[in-house]
Amino acid sequence: MNAVTKLIDTKTAAKWRKDFPILDQTIDGKDLVYLDNAATTQKPACVIETLSRYYSEINANIHRGVHTLSQRATDEYEGTRESVRRFINAGNSSEIIFVRGTTEAINLVANAWGASELKSGDEILITEMEHHSNIVPWQMICEKTGASLKVVPIDDNGDLLIDEYKKLINEKTRLVGVVHVSNALGTVNPVKEIIDIAHAHGALVLIDGAQAVAHMPVDVCDLDCDFYAFSGHKLYGPTGIGVLYGKEALLEKMPPWQGGGDMIRMVTFDRTEYNDLPWKFEAGTPNIADTIGLTSAIEYIEGIGFDAIKAHEDNLLAYAIETLSSVPGFRVIGTAKEKASVLSFVIEGIHPHDLGTILDTEGIAIRTGHHCAMPVMNRFGVPATARASFALYNTAEEVDTLKAGLMKTMEVMGV
Repeated sequence: MNAVTKLIDTKTAAKWRKDFPILDQTIDGKDLVYLDNAATTQKPACVIETLSRYYSEINANIHRGVHTLSQRATDEYEGTRESVRRFINAGNSSEIIFVRGTTEAINLVANAWGASELKSGDEILITEMEHHSNIVPWQMICEKTGASLKVVPIDDNGDLLIDEYKKLINEKTRLVGVVHVSNALGTVNPVKEIIDIAHAHGALVLIDGAQAVAHMPVDVCDLDCDFYAFSGHKLYGPTGIGVLYGKEALLEKMPPWQGGGDMIRMVTFDRTEYNDLPWKFEAGTPNIADTIGLTSAIEYIEGIGFDAIKAHEDNLLAYAIETLSSVPGFRVIGTAKEKASVLSFVIEGIHPHDLGTILDTEGIAIRTGHHCAMPVMNRFGVPATARASFALYNTAEEVDTLKAGLMKTMEVMGV
C-alpha cells in the first residue's frame, strides 16, 4: 500500500456506495465500475424515494390549485427553491430560476439578456475550454445582434492564460462566460479572480458550474458572479432539472424568454403583464417531481459535507494518475495546477472509442469522445479522449480494475 492509498478511506466509501442501488449490479457478469460521473452521477436511494413519494402521494400541478394536493406540491416545489438558495448562498430565493439544465440556463441568459442588451461592436468573451453549451448560444446571439465572440486561450497543461484574458478584455466586453470546472480537462478555474477583472471593466460574468457543484462549495455572493448555472443530474439529483442563479437587479431588467402559463400576471388580446421573479422565467407546467427530488440530493450532499467529498475525490484522482501512468502509452490530457476529479487520457495506438467498447465488456463505464468540447480536442491535437470521472462512491479498487481493463484492451488490440 503506497502513501496515496493510505489516504483513501475505503470503509467510508463502501458505506456511501450502499446508498446507491444501481451500483449493486453486474454487466456481462462483471461488477459494475461506474466512472462516467462527469456525464451524470448516480442517484442515492433518498432521491429515488422522493420521486416515488411524489407520484404516489402528492402529484398535482402547482401554483394554480386551491385543493390540498396542489398546495402540497407547490410547497415542496418552492421549498426546493429555498434549498438551492441556501446551497449556493444566494441572497434571495427570487434569484433562483428553475430550468431543464445548464444548457437551458445559458440559452436563457443569451436570449433574454443578450438579445435585449447586445449590439454591433459589443464583445462576448469565453475560454478555449468551454463546453459547447457555453459556446453555441453565444455564437447564435452574436449572429443576431452583430456582437463578436472572443476566446481566451489555454496552455499545454489546460490552465487558462490569465495574462491573455487581461489583454483581451476591454471596454467593449459586455459579458464573460467561463466554466468553473472543465468537463474535458478537470481544470478548476480561478473564477473569483476572473470575475473581479471582468467587473473592473464593467462586464458581467456567467459561470458554468455544471461540473463544480457536486465537488466543492459554491458561494455566489462571495464570488459576486452575475449568473451561475448548474444541472441537477450531475449533483446526484434527477435529470431534467437545473438552476440559473442571477442577480435580482439583472433578472428584473431582463425580458422573459418563453411565454405561456404561470409567467404572467394578466393577459388580454391587447397586452400581457408579466409575473414577478422568479416565475417570469418559468413558463408552463414545470418539472415538479424532479425539482422536488433536487432537494433530497442537496440534503444528501450536505449530510456528507464537501470536506469529506473533496478529500476522497482528490485522493482517488491522485491514485488513478499514479496507477495508470504505468500503463504503456498512457498520457493524461489536462494537467492543470488545480484539478477536479476528471481524468482524460489517451493510449498510444488505441482509439478512445475502442477503449470504451472493450472496457464495457469488463463492466467498466467510462466516457469516450470529444465530451461536447471539440475546441479542447483541437487544442490538444487529438480526435477524442477517454475520460474516467470520479464521485464519492468510487474506490481505489475500481481504479485497479480500470488499469486491468486497459491492459486487457491493449492485449486485445495487439498494442
